[in-house]
This record gives sequence, structure tokens and C-alpha cells, in this order.
Amino acid sequence: MRYGLIGEKLGHSYSKYIHERMVDCEYDLIPLNEDEFDLFMKAKKFAGINVTIPYKERVIPYLNDVDDLAKKIGAVNTIVNTNGSLKGYNTDFYGLLYLFNSNKIKVEHKKCLVLGSGGTAKTAQAVLEKLKAKEIITVSRKPRGSKETSYEECYERHNDAQVIVNTTPVGMYPNMDASPLDLATFIQCIAVIDVIFNPIETRLTKQAKDLGILAVTGLPMLVAQAKQAEEYFRAIKLDDAIIDTITQELMEKI
Repeated sequence: MRYGLIGEKLGHSYSKYIHERMVDCEYDLIPLNEDEFDLFMKAKKFAGINVTIPYKERVIPYLNDVDDLAKKIGAVNTIVNTNGSLKGYNTDFYGLLYLFNSNKIKVEHKKCLVLGSGGTAKTAQAVLEKLKAKEIITVSRKPRGSKETSYEECYERHNDAQVIVNTTPVGMYPNMDASPLDLATFIQCIAVIDVIFNPIETRLTKQAKDLGILAVTGLPMLVAQAKQAEEYFRAIKLDDAIIDTITQELMEKI
């Protein structure tokens, strides 16, 4: 039974290196279109898988059980197969929380923007809530209901945001010249978190640093969520130190 990552486009992924470095076991990258995704999930021929764009929400109906945190968030990125029974977890929450805490980014009593409306955006909202953000605004190209706002309205009404989290793929390899937001008018912003991990420096985080804003990208988050996923896969406990070790190894390779 195999372990691996499913998603639509996986050419940019470092997950194979991370998981095989973390645990001495083969880990596959498994790109799937929508028809293949349905067949793969119904066949259940895996011991444990991670899930990435665009399937973190679509995978839920295939599961027999969902962890309480993943259920609250509404997104699953880790699935364990126990004798044909599939249980879903959200380890992105742990990974993003690690990214905030390891960089000492404080959001308590601050106004925060979350760029994007997919599964990772829901995770970011949950992390910001845990960290006691004062206000969380979700920004989407196609706003749905009163809980989301457009980019145009974001520039007009929310440029006083202090923390900005990008959960969109805008700026990801190979489209590295793109950026989801122009930070020039966000003069109160103190931190930008971009969950993209390839490239290591996105156009968004480069602009943030040029403006004197603390900015981080998502490689440590990727490694941290993989650590918790392996703990679920194999019912083991790994030392947190492995997160920084593997992150540094990847930084040297990239």
C-alpha cells in the first residue's frame, strides 16, 4: 500500500524529498485529473495520502470519518486508510501555526487579510482565530456572500490591514512574476505570510521586504505539516527539530 501526495499539478512539489527524508519509506507524487481523482479515491489503494490543490475540500465526501479540527475548517490535506476506512485530518493548520510562531508573528488584536477562498484560506482563518486576531477579512476574485470581499473593495476599505496571508497560487512557479496584491498602500502592514513555497521568495514577499515589512514564505509550513502527517500515517512521534533540519537542507538544494 502506497503513501503519497495527490493533486492536479505536482511538478513544483518538494513533498517526496521531505517525506522520504523524514521516514525511510517510499512516497509518491500522484497527479490526478478530476476523473482520475474519483477513481483513485474509490479504489482506496493507499495507506496514507496528502491532498493538495484542488482537492482539499472535494475529498471530504469520500471519507468515513473526519477529525474535529478538519471538520471545523472544512478542508482535509491528510488521509489515513485503516482497513478500508478513510479518516481525514488537517495538518496544514499545524504547519501554518508553526510558521507564525517560529517567526514570532503576533496577530492578537490586529486586522488581518486572507487572500483566497479555498481550503488553505479556511485553514488560515482558523489559525488567525486561534491567535486571537481582532478582525479577519477574506479577499476573493469572486466574493461569495457578506463574509468575502473583492480585491477592489480591499484596496478601498481594508488597506489598514496589519497582517496579510496569501493562500492563493498567484506567484507560484512557473508564474513567478505575478502577485495577488500591490502592498504600496498598505502602510500599516507589519507582516506578510505567503504560503507558496516554490519559489522561496515570491514577488509579494519581495515587495514586502522592500517596504520594510516582515515577510515569510511557506517552506517551513510544508515541512511542518508533513511531520504531523507522518505522525498520523504511522502512529509515531517525531521531534520538532526535524522541521528546521529538512527546511535548511531544502534551502541549500533550491
